[in-house]
Amino acid sequence: MDFGNYVRTVPDFPKKGILFYDLMPLFGSPEAFPRLIEHLAAPYRGQGIAHVVGIEARGFILAAPVACALGAGFVPVRKKGKLPGTVRELSYDLEYGQDTIAVQEGALTKGEKVLLIDDLLATGGTAHAAIGLLEALGAHIVESVFVTELEGLGGRKRLAGRKIRSILTYQVSE
Repeated sequence: MDFGNYVRTVPDFPKKGILFYDLMPLFGSPEAFPRLIEHLAAPYRGQGIAHVVGIEARGFILAAPVACALGAGFVPVRKKGKLPGTVRELSYDLEYGQDTIAVQEGALTKGEKVLLIDDLLATGGTAHAAIGLLEALGAHIVESVFVTELEGLGGRKRLAGRKIRSILTYQVSE
């Protein structure tokens, strides 16, 4: 199935000059979405994945059903202040400012295999921070998986040395 047929491009969103790749038609398709989840999960069957980690917010849409397909647990990476209890946080630089992500303490066990999933790899800042946070908790990241990768924005380079899988790629320039 060509998942790209379900991606809608929206010019000038969220600001002028940006071409936004909208995955909501793909997520909303009763024929394509289940196939996407199976496509995401298939390479990891039988690999002992303990948890599938999704990055807020669209990563949740993907990671939870992939976790079910693999018989694994789901762990969210959330923005600061969104998780109760004791959390581990990591702050990282954005183009203009800083952000902080968090995972609940005890959500992952040291050495367990995890799969990291998000909808988009662009500059790689959030994914890089999530990987750092998960590794600080002792997780072994089997691979980072993205539905869409915007080549030319440096995301893959920022995650150099990591196993990365992208389903759809689009060439863009900064």
